[in-house]
Parts: sequence; structure tokens; C-alpha cells
Amino acid sequence: MPVKKRQAGFTLIEVMVVLAIIGGIMALVAGNILGAADDALIKTTKSQIKLIEGALDMYKLDNYTYPTTEQGLEALVKKPSGSPEPKNYRSSGYLKGNSVPTDAWGGEFLYFLNKGQYEIISLGSDASEGGEADAADISSQEM
Repeated sequence: MPVKKRQAGFTLIEVMVVLAIIGGIMALVAGNILGAADDALIKTTKSQIKLIEGALDMYKLDNYTYPTTEQGLEALVKKPSGSPEPKNYRSSGYLKGNSVPTDAWGGEFLYFLNKGQYEIISLGSDASEGGEADAADISSQEM
């Protein structure tokens, strides 16, 4: 009687078990990577706010007041008109480049001046008020 050779290879169950293990590992790794990306965007936005704060402080040192809410952050790159007119405005402005930086999601920062205190706000990834995690608002007063 001829001897049957056993075929070498994997059974369907063995392949499915390996795929399930790989899928579980990928789910764990992907969760960690996505969380780290969100944290990086939040840190980038906070760094941009700190940069703008430094420029606002230099503006105040030269002109004795912060730009008004109406003058906005554009006053840091282009001499504002209207009252109060900055008398010692730097010809090169207070930020490098010809534009105010945006947050990490490409949104414009909001700027408010109230009783000599400013606030800079990023609306987060959803570009609307409120939210949680990376969609939460980031305020210069809360940093």
C-alpha cells in the first residue's frame, strides 16, 4: 500500500488565529498613535499662542497698550489704523512673515481685549465653541 505524504502548510483555523492576533495588536498600536497625534496638535496650538503672547507683549512695550479687539491680531503684522494709534510701531511688525499664525487645524485665533487683559482662543479641531479632547477650546487664560 502506498504511503501517503502529509501535506505541509497551515490550516484555515491556524491562519485565522494568527490574523486575529495581528488585528488585536494593530488596534492597540493605532489607538496609541492617534492619541499621540491629537496631543501633538494641541501642543502645537499652545506653542502658537505663546508665540503670539510674546509678540503682544513686545507691541505693548513699544506702544504702551495692547491692540484693541477691533484692531485684532493683524496689528502684529500690519500697523493698525484707528484709536489708539500705535506711535512707536516697528516697521517690520511683531511677527515674522506677513500673516498671523493659525492653530494646528488651520483655524484663526480669536483675540479679545477687556480692561487691559487679552485672551487668545483656538476653537480646536471642530472650529466651534466647546468640545472635548482635541475639539476643546484652548484659551491663553487657561494655559
